[in-house]
Amino acid sequence: MSLYDKQYLEIVQNIINNGYYDENRTGINTYKLPHQIMQFNLQKEFPILTTKKVAFKTCVKELLWIFKDQSNDVKKLQENNVNIWNEWMMEDGTIGTSYGYIVEKFNQIDNLINTLKTNPQNRRMLIDLWQIPYLNTGALHPCCFLTMWDVTNGYLNCMLVQRSGDIPLGVPFNTTQYAVLVHLIAQVTNFKPGLFTHVINNAHIYENQLEGMKIQLSRKDNDYSAPTLEINPNIKNFYDFTSEDINLKNYKFHPAIKMEVSV
Repeated sequence: MSLYDKQYLEIVQNIINNGYYDENRTGINTYKLPHQIMQFNLQKEFPILTTKKVAFKTCVKELLWIFKDQSNDVKKLQENNVNIWNEWMMEDGTIGTSYGYIVEKFNQIDNLINTLKTNPQNRRMLIDLWQIPYLNTGALHPCCFLTMWDVTNGYLNCMLVQRSGDIPLGVPFNTTQYAVLVHLIAQVTNFKPGLFTHVINNAHIYENQLEGMKIQLSRKDNDYSAPTLEINPNIKNFYDFTSEDINLKNYKFHPAIKMEVSV
């Protein structure tokens, strides 16, 4: 079994068996568990689910929109056939002061890359999207809001902290795209990708997603081996990456499972 499928489906089963059931701001009740953690050695496996299809190129395009383009313009995503932010688009066509806006405002990618190149044992290397003065002028408070970075023995390690995780829909995207980010940052700073740890404070399944998750659980003994991530080795500047430079080799998967998103 792929390590991601194994860890992910263990969390799914635990939420279904032991999750706390209650209301939330969306109006669709959830089963939830606090403090769920997954960890991967990126030298051994690239984490993407095989027990259902994950739209890898959509993950990559959203990732680049946030961290490379540092954009809040939903229309730019739509032009690339990415519609995952449509429900949160504000009247001006953006998501306001969220995600890419905050990355650009505080020059966070450049600061991280520069520190990794000049002082890799710095213990203050992080990207923090939870900037309090800008939260209420954004379309959505950031879910994946913090990454903390470390270099040990030439390996670049990253911990992603997610305050709220929609396990069926959001988390598979988030794990995969932030694992890609580690690979991209490692390549342009001359480190090897190392540990990637994904911490989810509130891991939840909406009650209207339960049947879909049961379908996925039924596939756990019929998963596939993890694919290989391939990145154009000629790219040395983070801002030169395009979605065409980032691909999966031998990605085998079960069919996608349609489930509702709660806004």
